[in-house]
Amino acid sequence: MKLHANSIQRIALKLALASAALLFLCGLAAAQSTQVKGVINGRSGATMSVQTQDGNITVLLTDSTKVQEPEGVFRKKNVSMAALVPGLQVDVKGSYNPQNQLVADTVTFKGSALQTAQDIQAGLAPTQQQVQQTEAQVQEQQQQLQQQQQQIQAQQQASAAHQAEIAANQAAIAAANKRFGELGDYNILGEVTVLFGNGQVAIEDQYKPQLLALAKQATGITAYIIQVKGYASTVGSAAFNQKLSTERAENVTNFLLQQGGVPLTNMLAPGAMGTSRQVAPDNTAEGQAENRRVVVRILQNKGIAGS
Repeated sequence: MKLHANSIQRIALKLALASAALLFLCGLAAAQSTQVKGVINGRSGATMSVQTQDGNITVLLTDSTKVQEPEGVFRKKNVSMAALVPGLQVDVKGSYNPQNQLVADTVTFKGSALQTAQDIQAGLAPTQQQVQQTEAQVQEQQQQLQQQQQQIQAQQQASAAHQAEIAANQAAIAAANKRFGELGDYNILGEVTVLFGNGQVAIEDQYKPQLLALAKQATGITAYIIQVKGYASTVGSAAFNQKLSTERAENVTNFLLQQGGVPLTNMLAPGAMGTSRQVAPDNTAEGQAENRRVVVRILQNKGIAGS
């Protein structure tokens, strides 16, 4: 009877020690796991910079990182890393490595936040022509402002409407300049334009060597990002042209991933620009041909390049 009691005591002691060890390990794992919320303000290769309330942190994306978008209360949809564009608000869970990088286990974002970020990302690398157009618009707005101020003095009844229009124009200019300033911190180190036939979305053979050469050029650039934007002419309905620009951009993106060997972590989500930013008049066949295009660019953050 005494031996039986001793055995029970030994078993109870072992269970107590095992429970204590389990609680210690769980506490240690919880202490190493980290969750942060913030806005992506830069992508460099497999890393991205996230602005949080406490400052910038570097997040490392790996092959095991899950990128998810909530669907309802309990379901989440897995999406591509290409959706992680600058301007996107994200929730990152993971743990820090010895280089003080947050190695992401999961990156979660809302669909509405992605749409907002893509709208901002559309102005990521404005061309010199776009910059000149913006400057010309500013000068035109200033001239209009002077004319409107003269009209206000003679027409008191219309003064309120003029002032509202002036304020709206100034806000639009400031918003455009702010967008270009925040997301214009990239150098364009390579560019290829792929043209498409009317109503066509397949890549013609003549452009494939150019895309492969661009992909090869990118491998020699530190922390590069590939940006793909699809466009359409104004022939046809707006909805159909939006669909064409989407499919063209997606086909070029898939070619770069599958044939060009570009890692998914170095691709931005393809941009469907529809009929915006026409580069030629759409009232001629030649102009329409130039507008049916996909523009592919190699981008590098100026902070990486040192300029």
